Amino acid sequence: MSNIPPCPQCTLENTYPDGSNYVCADCGYEWPMAEATPAEDDAEAVVKDANGNVLQNGDAVVLIKDLKVKGSSITLKVGTKVKSIRLVGGDHEVDCKMDAGNFMLKACYLKKV
Repeated sequence: MSNIPPCPQCTLENTYPDGSNYVCADCGYEWPMAEATPAEDDAEAVVKDANGNVLQNGDAVVLIKDLKVKGSSITLKVGTKVKSIRLVGGDHEVDCKMDAGNFMLKACYLKKV
């Protein structure tokens, strides 16, 4: 018995490998053999502050550097305390609310309180 999976579209088992894809002979649907698992990557992602402390949702942090906000004349000053952060994926790992507005910050400019 083979370990080729059935077609995810029509659920029939008449599939075969073709290069790096599986192909269904009945409906013609193709899908990759090695599927990416982004859920596992997100589960392993650990966000750390400038000192190497692990950050979690709801933590309070302090800015360690003056940050200029792009497209604005606002500058976030060093020592500004941010309460109740939220971790998000992407280049800017931290989403937060401050008096000046909502910002997405990089964790390397933050220190856990």
